[in-house]
Amino acid sequence: MPRGRYSLHDPHDHTSLGSEHFHCATGPSGWRYVSQLTAPSGDHTGSVDLTLDELGRPIRLQLHAASWQVKGAALDGVTWVRTDPTGEHATEGNVAAHAFTGASPAFYVALARLVRPSKGEGAKRVRLVGFTSPVLAPRTFDQAWALLGRTTHDTDSGPLAVDEYQVSDLETGEQHSVHLAGDVVLSAPGIELEELESPPSVFS
Repeated sequence: MPRGRYSLHDPHDHTSLGSEHFHCATGPSGWRYVSQLTAPSGDHTGSVDLTLDELGRPIRLQLHAASWQVKGAALDGVTWVRTDPTGEHATEGNVAAHAFTGASPAFYVALARLVRPSKGEGAKRVRLVGFTSPVLAPRTFDQAWALLGRTTHDTDSGPLAVDEYQVSDLETGEQHSVHLAGDVVLSAPGIELEELESPPSVFS
């Protein structure tokens, strides 16, 4: 069960946004990721709880940021409930999309599992509903994922396969690279892996 810490920063000016302390695990029914987010001061700022089925579909999502909360799942596309800070009003949403996304590294792993592009086959398009802190407002947009290649590195615990993906925002044309080893993000815009207590899990 990988357990560790990511540091988060603004990808444009590199301002520190805090840390995400996580653990995740594969199982016969899919994958689960749980994390706690802290500000640079150390104050708790939110949490992520994401469960995927064996095909990479989100069967349960719970996000907390400040006093906002989102609960969602893949149902008739994707469906969610967003609760305001007072808890008095909840809004429901449903979009004909494939999955959720957000600032957490968990979503890179989840989307790589869902899209599963093969090297040389071109980019695969996916429609997403994204939630961003601090108010977790939903936004629907399209991305394209392409697998650029796989490299294998020797480590103390054996060979480590690292996949490099190119992720494109089809609305803005912006592109960036993401490096994944199993269910751990090694690097992505605004994300750095700072600590890892055990090797990444390998998906079947």
